Amino acid sequence: MVDEEKIIKGLEEKQENTKNPEKEISKEKSKPEEAKKENKKKNKVETPKKDLAAVNARDLPISTKQAMAICKFVLKKSPERSVEELEQVIKMNRAVPMKGELPHRKGMMSGRYPIKSTKIFLKLIRQLQANAEVNRLEEPIIIDRAISNVAARPMRRSGSSRFKRTHVTLIAKEKNTTKTESIKEKK
Repeated sequence: MVDEEKIIKGLEEKQENTKNPEKEISKEKSKPEEAKKENKKKNKVETPKKDLAAVNARDLPISTKQAMAICKFVLKKSPERSVEELEQVIKMNRAVPMKGELPHRKGMMSGRYPIKSTKIFLKLIRQLQANAEVNRLEEPIIIDRAISNVAARPMRRSGSSRFKRTHVTLIAKEKNTTKTESIKEKK
């Protein structure tokens, strides 16, 4: 009889367990839905507004001289305007001013049409625009820094020459903050 009582108790426990998992499953189903709603609320939480947007590119396969000229060409312009002007350079409607013994171009002293470098800079400036949107900059201007530096130049296969390599850093600030900071510095 002892064995029969144990078996009956075991069956009752199994029945209770089979009833509870259904309740637990319904509870578990509701929990992920609630968790998804909470995650959506968490995703909507806004990040604090930043005052800078930056792009750092390392070891770009472009000439440092051309990169310096394009950085100077882009400096103190909004990303939208600089994208438009660089697209004109690619179409060869506008030249990038450069120093050195170069032929004169329409509307300027000496300049060139560095198409390969310009395409790479277009990508960088579009990345800068995206970073400015994420950091919630309303009117970004490339005013802080547009720098190109010589990078490590590895040897080519036969060892007779070297690759072109350049580091580029572009930093944009909001248009309004730069004016107020310059006024404060003058006082």
